[in-house]
Amino acid sequence: MSTLKSKVDDLNQQILNGQILPAFEQYYDESVVMEDIGTEIPTRTGKDASRKHEEAFVGGITAFHGANVKNVVVNETSEGSGVAHSEWFMHFDHSGYGNDTKMAQVAVQEWKDGKIVHERFYHA
Repeated sequence: MSTLKSKVDDLNQQILNGQILPAFEQYYDESVVMEDIGTEIPTRTGKDASRKHEEAFVGGITAFHGANVKNVVVNETSEGSGVAHSEWFMHFDHSGYGNDTKMAQVAVQEWKDGKIVHERFYHA
């Protein structure tokens, strides 16, 4: 039995290791809805649309200077289901965002049966 906390920790570690797209394939549901609050980035509905956005983001990174996960809070309501909050800090250069981008972000994920079905990103 794998707890939701262990899944969230594994997802975050894969991202920290630069395995963003494999982590996406492993942990995101086919019907996932992803949205960025406080930005002009449109909401993505479905794994295909969300994958295209993730691929474009990863493909635009020209230099990666580091990232860390500051806090993780998980409320598991049943096995593999619940809500997780991960607070991130990232530093990178990106063709679409510009050089020396420093981003604070909180990802709020709704999980069902071991997959993310909804994710909101709050950016600072």
